[in-house]
Amino acid sequence: MVERARVAVALVFALNGLVFASWVSRLPAVREALGLSTGQLGLLLLCVSVGSVLGLPTSGPLVARFGPSRTVLGGASLVAAGLLLVSAGVGTASVPLTGVGLVLTGLGVGSWDVAMNVEGADVERRLDRTLMPRFHAGFSIGTVAGALVGAAAAAGGLAVQVQLALTGLASLVAVALSLRAFLPVAGAEVGAAPPLRVSRAWREPRTLLVGVLVLCFAFVEGTANDWLAIALVDGHGTSDAVGALGFACFVAAMTASRTVGGSLLTRYGRTTVLRTTALLSVAGLLLVVLSSSVPIALVGAVLWGAGAALGFPVGMSAAADDESGAAVRVSVVSSIGYTAFLAGPPLVGLLAEPERLGVLRALLVVLVALLVGAAVARSAAPVARPEAVAS
Repeated sequence: MVERARVAVALVFALNGLVFASWVSRLPAVREALGLSTGQLGLLLLCVSVGSVLGLPTSGPLVARFGPSRTVLGGASLVAAGLLLVSAGVGTASVPLTGVGLVLTGLGVGSWDVAMNVEGADVERRLDRTLMPRFHAGFSIGTVAGALVGAAAAAGGLAVQVQLALTGLASLVAVALSLRAFLPVAGAEVGAAPPLRVSRAWREPRTLLVGVLVLCFAFVEGTANDWLAIALVDGHGTSDAVGALGFACFVAAMTASRTVGGSLLTRYGRTTVLRTTALLSVAGLLLVVLSSSVPIALVGAVLWGAGAALGFPVGMSAAADDESGAAVRVSVVSSIGYTAFLAGPPLVGLLAEPERLGVLRALLVVLVALLVGAAVARSAAPVARPEAVAS
């Protein structure tokens, strides 16, 4: 049963990534269809983050009350509905309608994200193996698939609104089928109060530091998700298809890093691995920004992705080290981490305005997040006793 749940969790992660990348990989086309400047696109991207940040604080209690399976299904339903609104907004060149759809999508993503991480942590504990990086590799595999679909759709001239609508509906069906293999929730646990109050979790120093760690690596990852394709198009003069391919290189490297990440974490520990991968991202970022060669910039995207890969999954594992209260702590850490997606798009967009830095130079703000993430990496070290992290 647990092995079936492991496969199902990996599939749900992959579907989450596919839905996300189907939107992100077509951002240049969305910008053109809506007639937005770079700064205006950054503000539009803020809508997804606003929705996620609004939904995340309640996700932990929802998981504790209804279980991960029902919470994932509810989140996936919101995502599908949101993408349909986005499709309609892009098709009619309506920025407000697109924004409403993105807020709804963000709400769904928040609950889906927390619930699948809680389920993944439960499977990880029951099998006594480091599996969270591989689950997040499933997310990355989904983003690779979504990015490649986006690149093919762009090259083939498929309207972005058609792609988004089909992706949202198909993913909802696939999620519903996958959830059948999730671990059952005992009848006594469904509807029970969370074992840890949200207010208490927000006062735990280790939980807050793990949240900062996730925030930093989410900013590193999210900036590439939102701006890498556009940076290659605007900064290096590539086509939309090459921009989508660059994003595919980034997520492919994340996938590979997360696939081998479990073994590295077991051998060298969370702190050492996180600090090393932060340096790898620094090298990749500098190649993307400073290189005058598109092939070298693509190599930089690979290094950037490989280095950014483990921060988020390790943070989720660290938040769920103590099984009691895992759902609430994961929701708190996710809430902190997702503020990177809230602040990142508009920050980079404003810095990238033509009279300021431009898209490529604006990406250098990621260096700050990498330095802070490396500094707080020790907070993710496993705790021997739950009481050691209580406030």
